[in-house]
Amino acid sequence: MKYNKKSIKEGITLHTIETDKFKTNLLSVFLTTPLERQNVTYNALLPMVLRRGNNQQKTQEELSIALEEMYGASFDCGVEKTGDNQALKFYLETINDTFLPTKEDVIKQAISTLFNIVFNPILENNKLKEEYVNSEKENLKQIIESKKDNKAKYAQERCIEEMYKEKAYGLYKFGYCEDIAQINTQNLYQHYQNLINNCKIDIFVSGQIEKAQIEQIVEQNENIKKLNPRKAQYNINQAEAKQKKQQEDIIQESMDITQGKLVIGMDLLETEEQAKFVASVYNAILGGTANSKLFQNVREKESLAYTAGSSYIRPKNNILIKCGIEIENYEKAVKIIKQQIEDMKTGNFSDEDLQNAKTSIISSVKFIPDEQDTALSYHFGQELANTHLSIDEYIKQIETVTKEEIQKLANQIEINTIYFLKN
Repeated sequence: MKYNKKSIKEGITLHTIETDKFKTNLLSVFLTTPLERQNVTYNALLPMVLRRGNNQQKTQEELSIALEEMYGASFDCGVEKTGDNQALKFYLETINDTFLPTKEDVIKQAISTLFNIVFNPILENNKLKEEYVNSEKENLKQIIESKKDNKAKYAQERCIEEMYKEKAYGLYKFGYCEDIAQINTQNLYQHYQNLINNCKIDIFVSGQIEKAQIEQIVEQNENIKKLNPRKAQYNINQAEAKQKKQQEDIIQESMDITQGKLVIGMDLLETEEQAKFVASVYNAILGGTANSKLFQNVREKESLAYTAGSSYIRPKNNILIKCGIEIENYEKAVKIIKQQIEDMKTGNFSDEDLQNAKTSIISSVKFIPDEQDTALSYHFGQELANTHLSIDEYIKQIETVTKEEIQKLANQIEINTIYFLKN
């Protein structure tokens, strides 16, 4: 895998990933903008409207035909929250020209199609198409209202919401139902224009490609030519200093459920960049693998949890412990979880635990080039963090983490919020 990046215009970057592992090319456009309460719902709605039609393929049916003519290409889009940013993501996957029965330039056609979807929406009276906006508003409302359907995800979202009250990262990536009614074809189009003119734009092309050819196709595309240079408005995902809390917040909510959902949100007070690699290993030992302390002690030995693990939110320097438990086991589960956190502070974990954690992380990192979308996500994450480590460099950073560093970091980790969803 050979990765390169090139500035097309200020604020607009082309990333190429040359790899011979796949018979497909994966193209993507990421529009990144600060996560803000007044815009979060507008941003969530935009990809849903843009996928409905553009000035070349005016309906989803026409777009489907165009994709089928590119030997069954596929398109997808969505919105993500990454650090204090909201990223609108558009993907198009098609077969590589090398494997076509005739000599065709499908890659150019695919790039053109993707750019038309993102940068050339269909308009009515200089506004977005009313039929598409109104129907997608209803679809977005249903997505937001179904937030509670997945109780584990809901509990995680609520814990983050409590940890980041009145802050950007506490916002729900799909926005809020109360904002939908005020959105119309005109103000959504105005928002779209403002976004396109000011956001950070990243274009990715992955596959058996030639970098020079891709650069030429992108730079000569009419939609790209129309884009203005910009001081891209987005937040660099760097570790932020957190103030130590006097006392953890305890939030309990009731819902019609049979299994309790416990989420413990923790802050990493260490902000050095190297600490992120130490934190990754710390998390793997604590709850990131089947050999972890949480899995072995909370689930296996004590049989207190159906699920028990943790995840590291790298852009925000947080660790979330997540357990599905019998509701009556809440107090005992919290006590044992806190004991595992304390064990990390005192260095009560083995060299074998450390090595298993490193092996697990390195194995997953080595897997990155084997999935095109995973490779894109890795390099996009590096881009937003303003770091540019190769996979080999990343692995070396993990390999050098010591037990002493983990124990030191463990003493810079504090519980912020304990959230429990019960009946």
